[in-house]
This record gives sequence, structure tokens and C-alpha cells, in this order.
Amino acid sequence: MSRRGQVFTALILGIAVIAAFTLAYAETKVPDKDLVIDTKDVIKEKKKKPVVFNHTKHKAYQCTQCHHEFTDGKNVWKEGQEVKKCGACHKAEDEGKKVKLEKAFHNQCVECHKTVKKENKPTGPTACTKCHPA
Repeated sequence: MSRRGQVFTALILGIAVIAAFTLAYAETKVPDKDLVIDTKDVIKEKKKKPVVFNHTKHKAYQCTQCHHEFTDGKNVWKEGQEVKKCGACHKAEDEGKKVKLEKAFHNQCVECHKTVKKENKPTGPTACTKCHPA
């Protein structure tokens, strides 16, 4: 292979490696758009409106503080792994050790906000209408 061919091959391989790392990084990057949490797939007759969740405001936290998949009582979910909808595991009512969906959200979100508030740090809402707009 000529010198020119070697340079061209190295250039193509370099671009491929950069593209692969870019795609891998993009998959683990925190979404920059708000996420609307709507539980209509689990709770048919909802009492409250969907909640808008801002990932950007939560960048300081580890992904595993919210995302989880429990096996033998331990969170085995790893960053970059598929994120399932909460309703994939949590249903409209308690099922054994799995709490119902509404309680799962309240335990996870509201309790975290209350804890952060006790530490006198800026936090998200803890009142119903602040998360579920009328």
C-alpha cells in the first residue's frame, strides 16, 4: 500500500473512532429537554395532571439516585443502560415489594426535595399543585 493509501486509511479509522466515542457519549448524556411524566399507560383514571421533569436541573445528582433496577435488594442499573418507564415495574397498586406508581414517584421525587430543603439548599417543589399544574 502506498504512503498516500496508508494516510487515507488512518484518517478513515480515526474518524470512525471519534464517531464511535461521540455516539457512546451521546447515549449517556443527560437529556437537555424537559420530560413530561405521564402515567396514562398505568393509571387510567388520573386525578392529577402530568409532571414536567427537568433533567438539566438534576445534573448534580447521580443517575442511579433515580434510575434503578433492583435484583436481590441491590440497584444493579448502570449509567448508559436502557431507561425503562417507571410504569414498567410499578403498577396502579402495590405488588409485593413493589410500591404502586404514584407512591414510587412521591417517595423518589418529593422525599428527595424535602431532604434537600432541610439542608437549606435550593430544591424543587413539595406541594401537589407545584408539580401537577391545574
